[in-house]
Amino acid sequence: MNDRKVSLQVHDLRNLNWTKVRRSSGTAGSFLKASETRKGVHWYYKLSDYDAYRGIVGHECVNEIIADRLLTLLNIPHLSYQLLHAKVLIDGAESVTWLCRSADFKKEGDSKIALDAYYQMERLPGESPYDFCIRQGWEEYISRMLIIDFLILNRDRHGANMEVLRNRAEKTIRLAPLFDHGLSFYFSAHEEKQLAHADPLSDKRIQCFVGSHSATDNLRLIPVKYRRLSGSLTKESRAVLFADLEDALPGPWRDAIWEMIWRRWEYYEDFCDS
Repeated sequence: MNDRKVSLQVHDLRNLNWTKVRRSSGTAGSFLKASETRKGVHWYYKLSDYDAYRGIVGHECVNEIIADRLLTLLNIPHLSYQLLHAKVLIDGAESVTWLCRSADFKKEGDSKIALDAYYQMERLPGESPYDFCIRQGWEEYISRMLIIDFLILNRDRHGANMEVLRNRAEKTIRLAPLFDHGLSFYFSAHEEKQLAHADPLSDKRIQCFVGSHSATDNLRLIPVKYRRLSGSLTKESRAVLFADLEDALPGPWRDAIWEMIWRRWEYYEDFCDS
């Protein structure tokens, strides 16, 4: 398979200036982000979890590609990412690492605002974020999002990880494509021994602006008519999800992540049939 998601050659990106962004998940660490315009396209770059002493220690960028491919298999609209092997310069030190990049999803005339900010501006008295989204006509979008966030155990769907796009000329208001899925799977496992007792169905506490702190409980918010996705997974899907990732993510992590996806997919299918 060659979906052009993974570029194995080493790109020279030492020109990028990295800005540190604190994690919003409540755990230690930070992420470095950068952007540039190249041949008329504005690109956004981000690195995995960064520690000033140890350097880049996480694999969130690889998670992003796995989630991207999963969303494609399930026919869920989303922002497309690429995984690049690159040479970067951070605090004067050069290193070779894996990073992901995505193109600006705004089209001409679009302006964006975080969903939580838009909700505060436009909500009715006593209206919950979930009910607000339903009133806006975003029920199917939210349903798909809750399904994928369960399948990958996304910990970080806070109100700024969902964006509203407004276009005054076209008089449209819509939600941006799903994006930012790095804090998922076993993102905090930096050593193989941390995977030894991993439970693929563990219902870890998550952030979800429109739901609860339980990805499993959030499935119950989904109306019956939106529970079944048009795409599906098979055992053969593993090869698609992990193509060309052998150098970017060691085998034990690939095995553990696949077990999580498959076991959660089986749970989701049982949920749809219940």
